[in-house]
Amino acid sequence: MRRTIISLLEDFAGRGRATAFAYQRGLRTLRWSYAEVAATACGFARELEARGIAKGDRVLIWAANSPVWVAAFFGCAARGAIIVPLDRESAPDFIARVQKQVEAKMLLYGPDVDSALAGAPSLRLPLEDVPHMAARHPADGRSSVEIDEDDTVEIIFTSGTTAAPKGVVITHRNLLANLTPLEREIQRYLKWERLVHPIRFLTLVPLSHVFGQLMGMLVPPLLGGEVFFQDSLSPSEIISRTRRERISVIVAVPRLLDALRGKVEGDQMAQGRSDAFQRKLVAAEKWSTLRKWWAFRSIHRQFGLKFWAFISGGATLNEATETFWQRLGFAVLQGYGMTETASLVSVNHPFKRSRRSIGKTLPGQEVRLDANGEILVRGANVSPGYWRGEARLSTSGEGWLRTGDIGEMDAAGNLYFKGRKKEVIVTGAGLNIYPEDLEAALNRQPEVRASAVIPIDGAHGPEPLAVLVLRDERAAPEPIIRRANETLAQYQQIRRWLVWPEADFPRTTTGKIRKRELAEMVQARLSGDAQGTRRLGPLLEIVSRLSGNASGADQSSNLSTSLNLDSLGRVELLSALEDRYGIDLDEASFTADTTLGEIEQMIHRSAASAATQYPYPEWTQRFPVTWLRLVVYYLVLLPITRILCWTRVEGRQNVAHLRGPAIFVANHITMFDHALILAALPGRFKKSMAIAMDGERVRDWRYPPAGTRWFARLLGLAQYVLVVALFNVFPLPRKSGFRRSFAYAGESMDRGYSIMVFPEGKRTEDGRMNPFMGGIGLLTRGLNVPVVPVRIKGLFELKEERRHFAPPGRVSVIIGEPLRFGDTEDAAHITKELERRVAAL
Repeated sequence: MRRTIISLLEDFAGRGRATAFAYQRGLRTLRWSYAEVAATACGFARELEARGIAKGDRVLIWAANSPVWVAAFFGCAARGAIIVPLDRESAPDFIARVQKQVEAKMLLYGPDVDSALAGAPSLRLPLEDVPHMAARHPADGRSSVEIDEDDTVEIIFTSGTTAAPKGVVITHRNLLANLTPLEREIQRYLKWERLVHPIRFLTLVPLSHVFGQLMGMLVPPLLGGEVFFQDSLSPSEIISRTRRERISVIVAVPRLLDALRGKVEGDQMAQGRSDAFQRKLVAAEKWSTLRKWWAFRSIHRQFGLKFWAFISGGATLNEATETFWQRLGFAVLQGYGMTETASLVSVNHPFKRSRRSIGKTLPGQEVRLDANGEILVRGANVSPGYWRGEARLSTSGEGWLRTGDIGEMDAAGNLYFKGRKKEVIVTGAGLNIYPEDLEAALNRQPEVRASAVIPIDGAHGPEPLAVLVLRDERAAPEPIIRRANETLAQYQQIRRWLVWPEADFPRTTTGKIRKRELAEMVQARLSGDAQGTRRLGPLLEIVSRLSGNASGADQSSNLSTSLNLDSLGRVELLSALEDRYGIDLDEASFTADTTLGEIEQMIHRSAASAATQYPYPEWTQRFPVTWLRLVVYYLVLLPITRILCWTRVEGRQNVAHLRGPAIFVANHITMFDHALILAALPGRFKKSMAIAMDGERVRDWRYPPAGTRWFARLLGLAQYVLVVALFNVFPLPRKSGFRRSFAYAGESMDRGYSIMVFPEGKRTEDGRMNPFMGGIGLLTRGLNVPVVPVRIKGLFELKEERRHFAPPGRVSVIIGEPLRFGDTEDAAHITKELERRVAAL
């Protein structure tokens, strides 16, 4: 019987070297074992003690999800320090208000936040230093303080957008009230879990939220599962990660399920299968799970055959989206709860689901509805209150917590969410209109990306106003409203509407629409108050952050001359927009002349044009191709290289003791360059080197342009197979598509391969080096491994003389000393420094 959540550390230690958590750092995927997390947590508890952090002292954690975050959380809990988790997107003034309340003694911060904000604790430490601090102490040691179930684990702050934030106190008892019944149920299925072990969770919810903690670090260890943290919310990257890492379950907020649905439907439309797909989807309502899986097997292959379920929380899931995924043959599990109930009140059973239900009440808890349908909760999961009594929990008699939510319950005990009590619109006739019912009707319309229903004063009292975000801004709203009204009762009819001019509503980090803020903006717009509606939109906010100045920018401002964004800045802008809006954008459309108006149209259309495709074959790094490549290299390619050009090698001692993957950057003279460099390197690099090649050429070999004759197609395919298989090359495009190329480089390094890159992007025409392309700075920063500069000398002269054989020593390969760059250094500086180092050899 668990008394505190610290008991999980004993389970962690017992699971040893099995992978517990993984996360993306730059372009690499780093993994932590269960034992590593436990040892770091215990060591960090000792470090807190050494630094004078006592039981009950507060520690702020302001960083992105990572295994270090988890270890720091458990380390604080073991010491008895109270964790105050902060969302990475929190504004500095919010942090200052939180700190004023909790008076924390320590701040652990991530690399992408401003730790120097006013009012923060004087003791500020990078979260990434936690493993180094923990290593100074015994791995099996813990703080000597006594912890019991009623001690506070953390304070989670809610709201705070307009007034003083409220800190919800969460105790060990609260968390265990939700964890214990889940653990009991899981125990019943562990014998079957062995057949699919390990279950892998892709967690896209911040650990600063209690739902993210529950599904990101508390429940998966009960199964011995693996948790992958991912920052990017791009649907393409989520799907790619799910397939590549053989993910079983995606944990996400409803908005991401909507975005993934849009991605799947968009792909079907791009392939000309939209009508057939929709007909099949309608027919699937009556099909068995096995038949659904077979009918939509191409989509299941897209996600990977191990993936089977979504877990949705943090907000209300669109009914149409839930139905969509279930008809494809995927499970969709929802839960209901709030921060004040330590996340869960009810949850769907994975094998006993009820459609549209938010589940049955967890054992040990009580739920009932009052006369007005408000959901009341009572049990050990309910928080004891807010920090220092800054506010009081809303309770009725006998300890029932008033959730402020309206619900229904059927005879089987399934709970159904109707909406927020404070958002219910009471008409002049005294009838209740629940915005969620109207939004569900609107969201079923294919033209609607998102909708929000807010109250507005009408001639006869309050009435609903529908605010729409359309997939195509040219779509007429009248037919949409008419079709939605056909499914609504007479008193629910939508008579007023507004098309929202931006690509999305203002939202919280869990995807909830900020309706109060939206209502204020709508009211200002309807009243013609231009000053009240003028604000820095999400697009300009992102551009301003990347360019340093977006003042005076308008629809005609282009990315280069108006906003000073170079090629690197455009890549970062593209990634930021995909994460902000949860969409995929065509990288080929982002040029120096692209304007903000054109970008807004791309966001609205969700990149209707198909993105440029490049081949990234993983089979080249698998058996038996890896062995075949090694045999061919030593028996054929290396002897030929020695015969044609026996090079003089200088600086080999610089890499003699280099262990692990590295990046080799070199000048580019001929198509023979990589063979000369491989011959000059120690043997371990010969068998584990991936070579970046002109991406456009590789693409045209694999996907020849339309109109290419069949013989040319076969010749191109043969070239592609031979070059890719024998030299382990991958495409590095010069114009667009290099984000995926960078990701492939990271995946190759995760498999133990070094990378060879020619940053000039083209061969020299006069013997002098061409300027390095800026992408090498981004690649170097993202991979965060040693970089070895290499210079080839004497080869251009042979090329000029058109000689195919070189006397021994005529050509030199000079290997420089490895360089290290931090993952926060400026990419442009890295590019210039690498160019200087190669030129100086």
